[in-house]
Amino acid sequence: MALPGPDEAVQFEQHIRPLFRPMDRSSMLFAFDLWNEADVARHCQQILARLKAGTMPCDGAWPAERVALFARWANGQNPPT
Repeated sequence: MALPGPDEAVQFEQHIRPLFRPMDRSSMLFAFDLWNEADVARHCQQILARLKAGTMPCDGAWPAERVALFARWANGQNPPT
């Protein structure tokens, strides 16, 4: 997976969705779909908190650069309330 440059916009389909494996998606479908941009945007701050805490995904924490990439995307979102 190629990470976007510092001045490149972070795109969901290109950069964020590939971070979530099929196993991650399956385990969260009871609540929302990790491959659906609107669902992830709606829950992005909660997802980010879990990623930073290392509790998501459940089988091991993401490397710091992936968490930073998700944070970059999440901090650019205006999720519906």
